[in-house]
Amino acid sequence: MPCPSATFTVWTSSWLAGAAAPDDVLDALAPWADAHDVQAADPATAAATSLPEPGSPVSSLMFLLAALRRAAPQNPGRLVLPAPGDVRGLPGPGVFSREATAAGEGVVFVDAALGIVPTQVAEGVLRWTVYPVPEPGPVPEFVALGQAERDLREQVRQSTSVLTSLGVARHRPGVREEIAATLRKRPASLWPAGMPGQALRVLQQADEVEAILAAASVDEPGGALSASAAQARRDALRPIETAVRVARRAAVAEAVRVLATSPLV
Repeated sequence: MPCPSATFTVWTSSWLAGAAAPDDVLDALAPWADAHDVQAADPATAAATSLPEPGSPVSSLMFLLAALRRAAPQNPGRLVLPAPGDVRGLPGPGVFSREATAAGEGVVFVDAALGIVPTQVAEGVLRWTVYPVPEPGPVPEFVALGQAERDLREQVRQSTSVLTSLGVARHRPGVREEIAATLRKRPASLWPAGMPGQALRVLQQADEVEAILAAASVDEPGGALSASAAQARRDALRPIETAVRVARRAAVAEAVRVLATSPLV
């Protein structure tokens, strides 16, 4: 279940704007892994950020925050959630875009010319790798949060129909418990004070729909789908997956916009 990048984007942007303390950022990221480490993707980025290069002992999130502060003191982050065939928000071809697509998530700091991708490198260990992003690429599309929420609600309704048409609920009577268990396994999300209520609601809805998608993507016990049936399932679920990504990006963008203009007094 995503998405540590969403947590990182909101909290780091809030901290850069003076609306959160460094320890708040670290506390919010703690549920995502037992340990977090940091490294630069290449020697040039290491030299520019004072972060360790590949092969050197890794650093910590505190040093990553310091590097972002030095690079662009008030530069908010932008969440990216790329998938094959849906690369909206990425800065263009390059190593960051490739790695973010492989991970399904990342954060771009345009003014700092940096991109960050989290990956699990060992049990309980999340590594944040910093990449150069010399060209920001096109301005990402703007999706109003209200529209994203309406679209996601429609997909919630459609997801119920999809589950029924695929026979998931009929053949797996415990599917509702599976969905609830998936949500319980997700790390607890901590958000800054002042987080917009609508953004919180949309993020929660995105988590719920994603849990439904996970249930709908699992074959029934002892069963096997034909190639055509498996393709039909993928085709039916793809628009819902896209709506989840769009909604999550819109919610995080709105949170960053609000928090970045509400510094501590």
